[in-house]
This record gives sequence, structure tokens and C-alpha cells, in this order.
Amino acid sequence: MSEPICYLNGDYQPLDEACVPVLDRGFIFGDGVYEVIPVYAGKPFRLDHHLERLNDSLNNIYLANPLSDEQWTRIIQQVIMHNAEGDQSIYLQVTRGVAKRDHGFPGETRPTVFVMSNPFSAVDTKLLEEGVGAITLEDIRWQYCHIKSIALLPNILLRQQALNAGAAEAILLKADKVTEGAASNVFAVLDGKLVTPPKGECLLPGITRDLVVELADKHDIACEQRDISREELLHAAEIWITSSTREILPVTHLDGHPVGDGLPGPLWQKMYAIYQDHKNELRQAT
Repeated sequence: MSEPICYLNGDYQPLDEACVPVLDRGFIFGDGVYEVIPVYAGKPFRLDHHLERLNDSLNNIYLANPLSDEQWTRIIQQVIMHNAEGDQSIYLQVTRGVAKRDHGFPGETRPTVFVMSNPFSAVDTKLLEEGVGAITLEDIRWQYCHIKSIALLPNILLRQQALNAGAAEAILLKADKVTEGAASNVFAVLDGKLVTPPKGECLLPGITRDLVVELADKHDIACEQRDISREELLHAAEIWITSSTREILPVTHLDGHPVGDGLPGPLWQKMYAIYQDHKNELRQAT
């Protein structure tokens, strides 16, 4: 396999040669935002939605978008072409740039723009057949989780706590209500209806989450966006987690107890098939 090629501040270069100054505010303060975009058959998945969310995140940290949607699209397409081996996962990051270390925003700085590609690894078939475990944890993160910030240490600590407990994800609770996973959005099947927490500052508006809601509506699957209590979650017939890289995963054990009958449920199986059909339509589109 050839050396991965990335984009950094106007240049395409080998990933292992890309460097940023130590005074970059992304390195010093975590002052930046990011996106992760799946690429199937060379085509970015829901690129317009990802760029819209990127712009929202930038607006929320008072940083002007350094590129137009057309420029972002060209750069992403070039990175895909440079790394054209199977499905990919595009990671892009924008920081406020290089400045003297000070907590206040600097004056005029040039944002740092970085785009790279990783191979997109399909979810292990065993996980789809058996599901994954999750634990519930108190949501100790900051109050602007709708911003896709690169300052992810709280998420990392929560996710690692789940991994240490032998689980795949931590499902987070604030004031006894579900917010999201440490690195995912959450769905539950309650009284035969698909339910997911509503958008707001407590959770990231996931692109995959939104697509699942759209597909549910399109295929006449009852879906409601509302608060989910801890008690409801513990007695849910099914629980799913969604993200761009893990797509839709069934949670079959929560806090050491089976969810439903302890196997991926029928509604997850239906939605997973719908989602894969939707992906295949993209692959086949000219």
C-alpha cells in the first residue's frame, strides 16, 4: 500500500511528513472542530450534511469557515483520489491556527486546515450477529456537546471506562435522561416505537442519527424524538448506537443485563437492511 496522502494548509503531502507548529491553538487548547465522513465507492456519504454541521460547529466557536463548500468538496475529492483503495473514512479538522498562548481569541490568524483518509473498516460480522455491551455513566462533559469539538478528553475517559468494564460503549445520562453515547447517538425501542433523544446542546446532531430518523419516516417505522429516562432505557426492547464509522450497532447487554432477549432485535434487523440498501444505492449511482 502506498503512503497515505493528506491535505494540510494548501498542500497535499505524505501523512507522516505533515506537521503543525506547537503553538497551534488546536494543540495548545483543543481550539478547533472536526468531521468524519464515510466514503463508499469513492463517494462521500451525505457530504452536504457533514459540511453543514461543520459550518454550524465553526459558527458556535466564533471561527469563520476558511473554505467554501465547493473548496471543501474539491479538497475531499482529491484526498479520496490520492488514497483510492476501497471504502474510506475522511477526517477533517479546522483549528483557530497559530498564535501566542493566551486564553482570549487572538487577532488575525490563519486557521489550520487538515484533511486525511483512513481505510473504512466494516463492522465485524460477529458484532452484528451478537450485538455489543454498553454501560450507563453520568454525563460529565461540558454543556456544548452539539459542537463537534476536537477537545474530546471527557469522551475518551468515559469510553475508556466502558472498555475497562468489557463494554463497547458508554451510554450517558444527565439528570436521569439519556443524552448520547461517548462516541455515538442512541436509539431505543419503547412500546414498539423507535425513540431517540431530541437535538439540543446536550448531544451531537449525528449525521447517521438523522439518516436513521429519515429512513424510519420513509419506511413507515414509527419514530419519536423525545427524552428517554434511565428507567425506560433499562427496560427497552432494543437499544442501538449509531455513528458514521459504526453505522447502526445493536446493544444486547446493558450494565451486565440482557436487552430484550439478549440478541439483535427485529426492528434493528429491519433498519440495518434498509440502511445497507441506502448505501448500495449510493454505490450504484453514477
